[in-house]
Amino acid sequence: MTYSAPSVTDTPPTSLHSFTEEELMLKDTVARFAREVVQPRVRAMDEAEVMDKEIINSMFENGLMGLETEADLGGAECSFTAAILAVEELAKIDPSISALCDIHNTLTNTVIRKWGNKELKEKYLTRLATDTVGSFCISEAGAGSDAFALQTRAEDKGDHYVLNGGKMWISNSGEADIFVVFANADPSKGYKGITAFIVEKEWGVEIAKKEKKLGIRSSSTCVLNFDDVKVPKENVLGEVGQGYKYAIDSLNEGRIGIAAQMIGAAQGAYEIALPYMFERKQFGKPIGSFQAMQHQFAQVACEIEAAKLMTYNAARLKEEGKPFVMEAAMAKFVAAKVAERATSYAVEWMGGNGFVRETGVEKFYRDAKIGSIYEGTNNMQLETIAKIISTKYK
Repeated sequence: MTYSAPSVTDTPPTSLHSFTEEELMLKDTVARFAREVVQPRVRAMDEAEVMDKEIINSMFENGLMGLETEADLGGAECSFTAAILAVEELAKIDPSISALCDIHNTLTNTVIRKWGNKELKEKYLTRLATDTVGSFCISEAGAGSDAFALQTRAEDKGDHYVLNGGKMWISNSGEADIFVVFANADPSKGYKGITAFIVEKEWGVEIAKKEKKLGIRSSSTCVLNFDDVKVPKENVLGEVGQGYKYAIDSLNEGRIGIAAQMIGAAQGAYEIALPYMFERKQFGKPIGSFQAMQHQFAQVACEIEAAKLMTYNAARLKEEGKPFVMEAAMAKFVAAKVAERATSYAVEWMGGNGFVRETGVEKFYRDAKIGSIYEGTNNMQLETIAKIISTKYK
């Protein structure tokens, strides 16, 4: 048997930090937007636990709310990796704003873009790209990690469905006017009765309670009630009974977005604390020159880089149409752990100045905790990873 050398015309492999010109331009634009528009208002939003409407409007104006949406529907038509880079850059300044952008793009927009018909895409993706916040509604009191145990019902009334039930822990719901709601249209079929609906707030979606949270405080998280909410049959997303598939697929992609949010939070805290360590002097020299401190920030730098590479790899695999579910779970699991460690160290490195609110580091510490919880807890990520690995040996 003979082996031929690869052709000299073959495209050589590139590093995981290789991005297209479009991706780099978006990354730089979002970084500048975050510094100039978001940063001055971060602390006030966190204290008030309210998202600044002017920032939301600016995100629409700058094309950040329709990142992957087609240009003819008002979107930026960017790559998935570009969207992930945008989420990361926003999180370096404020993980709350990053959460709004991420969930709106990687969940709400994605599920409509992938399974909506032409009419639904034209009607809703245009609004979602230009002026209307969207929300993805699946979690309930008894359906968290076990999402398919949801109890919200959709009753077929001929030309419309009537939704009854409630949702909990719903991100973006305080600002949203368009909701993708998962409800069971045929409980006799179990999870195979779960169906996705596009629901407008004015049809009767009730914001029952806004949660007061440890972190990402300006990102709204609410309890929603659906009491005899009428939804036209044309607002069924995809096929009846296929909602569980759409939810799984969207959340698998969304986990890469959460990983990006977490590496952004880790970098945000790190980039505040590190300069401080070389400005602050004790015993006649910068605290960053002590070996114990150097070992800590060197280790964190390694962990942040590892999490970034895992996240970028998962994003590229998704773009290439290759299996990425395990890699997405790995990226989210590792990035969440790294964010907790990096932000905790950043507080310690800055001592008292890290513990007070003025420097912003303690906010990153609070914000990082959510990464281990939403869009699949750490244990659920490990379950996914183990299940996929196990299939190779069965």
